[in-house]
Amino acid sequence: QVQLVESGGGLVQAGGSLRLSCAASTSIFSISTMGWYRQAPGKQRELVAAITSGGRTSYADSLKERFTISRDNAKNTVYLQMNSLKPDDTAVYYCNLKGIFRADYWGQGTQVTVSS
Repeated sequence: QVQLVESGGGLVQAGGSLRLSCAASTSIFSISTMGWYRQAPGKQRELVAAITSGGRTSYADSLKERFTISRDNAKNTVYLQMNSLKPDDTAVYYCNLKGIFRADYWGQGTQVTVSS
């Protein structure tokens, strides 16, 4: 069973930074596309950023200047560096793995709250 465990969320003031981590307990991590999504209260879950097994990254247009996704295959971990945070970034952030044979797994989420 694949487990994705997010960490690094919390309360931060506007303009601050946070780094989220997602540790995956699966041998298919290195050949999987990893993504970060977020869901704010009353809104749909949206893609924040993704990184393929080959390291190709993609971002939501509105976030690419402030957020950076990266991965460490040796540690089975994907990261999301978030800078210049805004109150609108407040959401639950979820880690996602998409792998072979339509594998699609989610973490439990980590809360990020940005105060003004």
